[in-house]
Amino acid sequence: MKKIFSSIIAKSLNLREQAVANTLALLDEGCTIPFISRYRKERTGGLDEVQIAAISEQYEKLKEIAKRKETVVKTIVEQEKMTPELQKRIDDCWEATELEDIYLPFKPKRRTRAQVAREQGLEPLATILLMQRERDPEQAAQKFVKGEVKDAEQALKGAQDIIAETVSEDERSRQQVRGSFRREAIITSKVVKAKADTDEAAKYSDYFDWHEPLKRCSSHRLLAMRRGEAEGILRVSIETNNEECIERLCRHYVYGNTPCGRLVKEAVEDGYKRLLEPSIETEFAGMSKEKADEEAIHVFAENLRQLLLGAPLGQKRVMGIDPGFRTGCKVVCLDAQGNLLHHEAIFPHPPVNHRMQAMVHVQQMIKDYQIEAIAIGNGTASRETREFVESVVKEEGSWKTEEVHSPLKNPQIFIVSEDGASVYSASKVAREEFPDEDVTVRGAVSIGRRLMDPLAELVKIDPKSIGVGQYQHDVDQSKLKKQLDQTVESCVNNVGVNLNTASSHLLQYVSGLGPTLAKNIVDYRKEHGAFTSRAQLKKVPRLGPAAYEQCAGFLRIPEAKNPLDNSAVHPESYHVVEHMAKDQGCSVADLIKDKELRARIDIKRYVTDEVGLPTLTDIMKELEKPGRDPREQIEEFEFAKGVETIDDLEEGMELPGIVTNITNFGAFVDIGVHQDGLVHISQLANKYVKDPNEVVKLHQHVTVRVVEVDRRRKRIALSMKKLTPNPSPRSSILALLAKKGDGSKKS
Repeated sequence: MKKIFSSIIAKSLNLREQAVANTLALLDEGCTIPFISRYRKERTGGLDEVQIAAISEQYEKLKEIAKRKETVVKTIVEQEKMTPELQKRIDDCWEATELEDIYLPFKPKRRTRAQVAREQGLEPLATILLMQRERDPEQAAQKFVKGEVKDAEQALKGAQDIIAETVSEDERSRQQVRGSFRREAIITSKVVKAKADTDEAAKYSDYFDWHEPLKRCSSHRLLAMRRGEAEGILRVSIETNNEECIERLCRHYVYGNTPCGRLVKEAVEDGYKRLLEPSIETEFAGMSKEKADEEAIHVFAENLRQLLLGAPLGQKRVMGIDPGFRTGCKVVCLDAQGNLLHHEAIFPHPPVNHRMQAMVHVQQMIKDYQIEAIAIGNGTASRETREFVESVVKEEGSWKTEEVHSPLKNPQIFIVSEDGASVYSASKVAREEFPDEDVTVRGAVSIGRRLMDPLAELVKIDPKSIGVGQYQHDVDQSKLKKQLDQTVESCVNNVGVNLNTASSHLLQYVSGLGPTLAKNIVDYRKEHGAFTSRAQLKKVPRLGPAAYEQCAGFLRIPEAKNPLDNSAVHPESYHVVEHMAKDQGCSVADLIKDKELRARIDIKRYVTDEVGLPTLTDIMKELEKPGRDPREQIEEFEFAKGVETIDDLEEGMELPGIVTNITNFGAFVDIGVHQDGLVHISQLANKYVKDPNEVVKLHQHVTVRVVEVDRRRKRIALSMKKLTPNPSPRSSILALLAKKGDGSKKS
């Protein structure tokens, strides 16, 4: 069976069959995707995480189909209807839809009209009608008038019910109708009249009378319509050319305009309208929803990846501020390890307006706790709080220590996304970390820690609550969770984890670990002190050889005696590096420090049956920069002065902004007016853009131009297209004349 799976997957993904077979074997051994892609390149032929994840996904689907086949075969055998030909068809089938078509005539179902007719002995009459040789079908039907069948008309109706069901369950008929839906299906959305004028319906106004080809319907539109349908505001249907479908079906079943032919035609129409068309519509509704889910989940996962891999500030003393107006700003001071040192509330904004008092308190906190950076949440009052903090920092002389040895400089100021901070602050994780503090303090701590290391802090929050998705609550939740967990695992292992500082929440995403082993590692650390080597992990309770193999390469020990313990070189390859160092007459530490020593190494000399060039190449890259962080450097950002509300916006303005969310129809950008603007995909660049991620990344600093402002609906349309430089003299003159003709004061 495994060989069949390898062949199918390799053909589907256009990969080498041997590489797929080896990958399946590794997955069955319990290896994780990050481990396989990083440390088993020789066996997989260098497949990356995306390819291995695709193999894993298809493998699971094929195993589900194999399990379904067992049920199908068992049911048909129990009915004593299995034949060698049918068995072979089932054995050779690996498409879920095709398998269900084969199974449909044998599938136990509720007592249908056709089933009742069969129980009345009318199946032979249905066969007679389908053959269409009888000149007088009523006369033929008279032979079946007995028992519950009162007359010929009832007999013919029963026979037509059997024909209708036969047509609807016929594989060829179903494929024919599917083809029509695939080519021509139209999705239509209509508002439920009783809900048209309600406030809840307003957000779905675009879909009150909407229709378009299903194959062109984007995932966000389909999910919006389905959400409106679930809320009882919209009626959504998928239809194709019914007359054409019926006509095509009749060509297969009706042989002429005879009495029997006319009865068969009626049965075919009934079978299509009552059974076949609704069944295929449901199938396409499910397929289109599944496809839309996949796209939305992909968008969410990509956004989450970018958010988790956001640039870290590193271990600095940070002040975290959760801004607010009426309730004030909650301020926390953290040490370089993220431990809470102090917290208090300040009220620099209306309605309280204790600005001078707040300024004195912030100045004192910066001085007392030697604050190096300030993280401000991007929610309510964020802009105003930043301006307040900037004014505090500018008053350098009033707070900066006069001690000569003090290294204190003006703290850097950063705006930090606070999506999900409220979810974290009320969570069990936060309660365990800060049992004596309220939710406002916990939220501010989360904001400060996110600046220091977004990955380490965000893993504590359910990914769905981070707020960077698209219709995440409308998609298949089990598929969403699986994809997001896989994304978090990928990011954590890509960056690597400090074994001596990581929380159990971060450790549980390391390859081969989980909540139990992560907790055991933290408990062992508390009892025995900091780890001094990776080998010490083997002493952690329940962390056996298999788990050690999976996790060791992704855990870092900065102060370890063996410098390789702070690198991505796996312990199983230490002997290779030691061999290299011995050949160069130096230590491993010398090899890492000295570029010239590394340049002398011919890695081909170290190729063995177990260690190939891919692994040796990775080792050399790691020796160059051991334990390197793949994330970018963080940058400060500032919104445009004087543009603070949507009323300050004018068309044509060019403003700095931060990308806050990416969807498949564009990117949302915060320009500092308490309402994100949308850069539609068509406005992202001066060229065709297929995927917004080709142009922008989450939290990227961009310059946008205001295209349109809808103040009533609070919608801002933005563009990132560059204006055509150096216009020709003629176009400049025409533009000037146009402005004069417009009566513009600026002309």
